[in-house]
Amino acid sequence: MALQSIWFFLWGLLWALYFMTDGFDLGIGALYPILGKTDQDKNTMINAMGPLWDGNEVWLLTAGGVTFAAFPLVYAVMFSSLYTALMLILFALIIRGVSFEFRNKVNHPVWVKVWDTCIFIGSIAPAILFGVAFANIFKGIPIDDQGLYQGNLFTLLNPYGLLGGVLFLLLFVQHGANWIIIRSEGDLHDRALNMAKNIWPVLTVAAVVFLVASWFVTPLYQNYLTRPILFVVILVTVAALMSVRLFLHQENGFKAWFASALTIIGATFFGVIGLYPNLFPSSIDPSYSLSAHNASSSPLTLKIMLVVVILFVPLVLAYQIWTYHLFKDKVQQEDFMY
Repeated sequence: MALQSIWFFLWGLLWALYFMTDGFDLGIGALYPILGKTDQDKNTMINAMGPLWDGNEVWLLTAGGVTFAAFPLVYAVMFSSLYTALMLILFALIIRGVSFEFRNKVNHPVWVKVWDTCIFIGSIAPAILFGVAFANIFKGIPIDDQGLYQGNLFTLLNPYGLLGGVLFLLLFVQHGANWIIIRSEGDLHDRALNMAKNIWPVLTVAAVVFLVASWFVTPLYQNYLTRPILFVVILVTVAALMSVRLFLHQENGFKAWFASALTIIGATFFGVIGLYPNLFPSSIDPSYSLSAHNASSSPLTLKIMLVVVILFVPLVLAYQIWTYHLFKDKVQQEDFMY
């Protein structure tokens, strides 16, 4: 029971790390046609995330791998239920990665325009679809006692699911604008700062609406009402979001980025804590839900995986922290990789 609970929260932590890291470059991609006024602006934006974006997606692979290894039944039902949405995310991420490499291979306006469009679509689509998917998980997926999905892609596009998509997009765009502030200078830096300030109130309203909607649409607050101390997670997340605006007012991009990173982690754990012990709740009947207790691998598998995680995840974190430190300076034209 303890191992299953540990892995449940490790599963949530890995998703939080993915959203925190890859979230800012998805946000940069979403801002790409807005802030990228010139070709140099666009190259600066690409290079602001260029050395980091593929490393960030390691956490997506890790989160997916943990779902497969620790909770194989959840993995099977999730990929059958959310197959279309997950495949759209996968294709969008592939298109985005290819676009970074191909954009400057041919010096022709049409060629560049096509790949610029792919960067935008390949960034905005995953941001929205991840939000739609997780909001529906919070709400409950219509799966029966056999784990069969009783719906289609449009079933997921309900008002609460779409609200989750909008919230995720705004979180990532805010996070991305903060990163551009850190790594750019001149006119692009100033426009990114103004954009970040303008996004913040919209994000705050969307977050409040999502929290209120979650009270009426989902059972997420049951765990919080049972253990009121858990409301600290929500309070810390709100404080982090408020801090983003304070640091933007001070024009401190580093602190604003760290505050938005903490906001994303807190928002993810708001849902993870509310879900516990369910990983894939059923909206048809709660007894059909897949939880950390009825969908996990054997205790031996969980023990072996835990040892691997304890040994290697700190190494990955240390490497990624070093990478972020290495590429913390402003992007200069001589640094362009693409």
